[in-house]
Order: sequence, then structure tokens, then C-alpha cells
Amino acid sequence: MAILVNEQSKVLIQGITGKQGTFHLKRMQEFGTNVVAGVAPGKGGRIHEGVPLYETVFEAVEEHPIDATVLFIPAPYCKDAALEAIEAGIKVIVIITEHIPVMDELFIVNRAKMKGVTIIGPNTFGMASWKCKLGILPNVAFSQGPVGVVARSGTLTYEIVGSLTNVGIGQTSVVGLGGDRVPGTNFIDMLKLFEADPDTKAVVLVGEIGGNAEEEASEYIKTMSKPVIAYLAGKSAPPGKRMGHAGAIIERGKGTYEGKVKALTEAGAQVATFPYEVVDMIQKVLKK
Repeated sequence: MAILVNEQSKVLIQGITGKQGTFHLKRMQEFGTNVVAGVAPGKGGRIHEGVPLYETVFEAVEEHPIDATVLFIPAPYCKDAALEAIEAGIKVIVIITEHIPVMDELFIVNRAKMKGVTIIGPNTFGMASWKCKLGILPNVAFSQGPVGVVARSGTLTYEIVGSLTNVGIGQTSVVGLGGDRVPGTNFIDMLKLFEADPDTKAVVLVGEIGGNAEEEASEYIKTMSKPVIAYLAGKSAPPGKRMGHAGAIIERGKGTYEGKVKALTEAGAQVATFPYEVVDMIQKVLKK
């Protein structure tokens, strides 16, 4: 199994005809994703890379039962595009876009919560469940198996997942929360889904300095029956300096590497010092 989406999920892409939308549409199709429609204002009625185009999300959902949508939309227009998908009734929305204004993000996330919609992102690499990829993750890294992965960092996730795949350990689902200060979902949301998924036998949590997301996740990890292996980026980051992501900044002594390691360890998670250690730790917990 997998969480949120699977190989039967019907996927829409908003911004499908742009450079990024077209490139990643092809990669998603190669992965096995069932892309059934795209939205491209002014191009409705055409076919793009084998996918029918529509003027609006509402037109697309009238013709196709849409389970999830991926947004390759420029930041100034992303709020309207996300709200259109929410109001059209799509339940999983992946927002790849970065540099969305914070107030726009707050509006999107709050509206999604009111409607019972799951937002992955903004500023995310997306997510992948076996044969269904929503976003920009590299196809070659993934394989089917028993490990769930939830992360704030993209490239670290690719490295860790690729290393797991190389030793024959696949994944149920891999989810990128996004690096902004206003994520649509958090670690706890995804940990609950992995805990309930019978095919997920262990979970990898890829965190980073800044904020308190990992500390909050620690409280839920205490209740989990499945082992959690964590890796945290930013060990050497100086206080007050943002490291890549908007949320990756230590402020007023909060969000430190040491504090997160302490919280996770006390909750029962194993914390790797280096990314390559995650593979060894997962191998050991899966053998138990």
C-alpha cells in the first residue's frame, strides 16, 4: 500500500504546458503516474503530450474523477490556482512553487483545512508512492518496499532514498513537507498515516534546524509502534543565519540541532549523525 495516492490515483497538472510542467509531466508519466488532465488557460481543448487540456480545474473535474493535482504555477498566481483546486473538491494538492508570499500561503493552508484538503508544500519536491509520483523527485531513486519517508529537505531525501534503494530496501511513500514557514502538512500528519499503513514497517524522518516541527513530532513518535530513524540537517549552522529554506533558521535559541536530537532521542527515535548511517539503522530495525 501507500499513503495519500497510489497507482490508481487520477492526477491533474496545473501549469502543464510550461517548461517545468512539460518536463516533469514526462518524468511523472515514465514513473507510472496516471495523469488524466491538465489545466492551461487559453489552450483548453488541445492535447499536450497525450493529456487533454482544460481552461479551468472545474472543467477538468467535470470530465475526470481527479484524486490529486500538482501545481507548476508561478508564485504570484499560485494562490488563485490552489484555491480553485480546493473549491473544485480535489483532496490532495501538491504545490511545487517556491517564493509564494507568506500571506498567500496562510490563506491557502487555512482554506484547505476548512475543506479537509491535504496540501503538500508549498516549496516542496512533492511526493512519490509506488507508480504514482507528484512532483520533481528523480525517478531513479525509488523502489517499492517497506519504508515510509517524510522530509523537509529534498536533496538529502534523494540521497537517503537512493541509498536505501541501492541496498534493496524500497519505500511505501516518500513525502516532502516543503521548506517554507507555512507548510500545508507537518510531520505528525504523515507519521499518523504511516503508522496506520500496514505495509510501512519503519519510517525515516528527514528534518532540519529551525522551528519546532521535529520537537512536536517527537511527542507523537512516543506513541508509535513502528521504529523511526531520523536525520537532521544543519548541525553546523550558525544561529540567526537562514540555511536554504525559509524555515531553517535558529532564532532566540529555538530550533537548535541539539534540542531536536534530544527530543527525538527521548521519544525513542534513532538519530543518525550522517546520512549514510540511515541505511544501516533501517537494515537493523527491519531485521528485528
